[in-house]
Amino acid sequence: MNAAPQDGTLPGCAAPAVLRADGLVVRAGDAVLLDGVTLDVAPGAVTGLLGPNGAGKTTLLRTVAGLMRPDAGRVLLDGHDLHSLTPRRRARRVAFMEQQADTHLPLSVRDVVGLGRTPHRGRWPAPVSAATADHERSVLTAAFAAADIGHLLDRAWPTLSGGERQRVQLARALAQEPRVLLLDEPTNHLDLRHQLGFLSTVRSLGVTTVAALHDLELAAAYCDDIAVLLDGRLIAHGPRSDVLTAATIARAYGVDATVERHPRHDRPHIRWNGLLAEGQPR
Repeated sequence: MNAAPQDGTLPGCAAPAVLRADGLVVRAGDAVLLDGVTLDVAPGAVTGLLGPNGAGKTTLLRTVAGLMRPDAGRVLLDGHDLHSLTPRRRARRVAFMEQQADTHLPLSVRDVVGLGRTPHRGRWPAPVSAATADHERSVLTAAFAAADIGHLLDRAWPTLSGGERQRVQLARALAQEPRVLLLDEPTNHLDLRHQLGFLSTVRSLGVTTVAALHDLELAAAYCDDIAVLLDGRLIAHGPRSDVLTAATIARAYGVDATVERHPRHDRPHIRWNGLLAEGQPR
């Protein structure tokens, strides 16, 4: 996968935003999915969202994206309540890449990525200026290159593998010109090379990013900060070296781990020793 420009921007990507989830509570009947979650994401930083299955990661991302309204609390983008914006205005600021995306329409890859431009287009077809058309072409071309899908553009969406679909969805998200990028298990279906390339590309964009991940080694390698959810509560948040500790891993996952410095890089390296025994302190 090609890396994006190292100046931290793709054509069309605006300055990264300051993102804050402030006391979010989300309920589903009697179940509490998020319980007072407060999370600050620095502009341009990549924050890894970790936690076991059912911890609330997808719920948090969907709430921050504006797809779910919290029962309490707010999502603030540069100090403004994100849920007060219309869906179109939110989509010009926040791009959300879900775990699974599908369509039964006979769309080409080029068409799917082009859907990312929808928030920036008028409600009715109308002539556009040459400058507007040039800008859109530059944004789409950069998105194709960043996601390394130039060779797929004329392929039909249903013919793509899972990993190819993930890369196309990244390009679609980038085509929105987001100030915030939300990724829900984005490395699903990707082989090792494309996992590394995908996250390297995301890091190079300079866009404020929150990515739900299951692979702690990938989080240690590519995230600036780590946030850990457990049973809908935020139990740890901070720089990766401060959060990825044996104690936090034991509490969140019930796994005995040894955390060392990576032999070649200045980041944590995690070795699994096994599951914690029932009743062993976590």
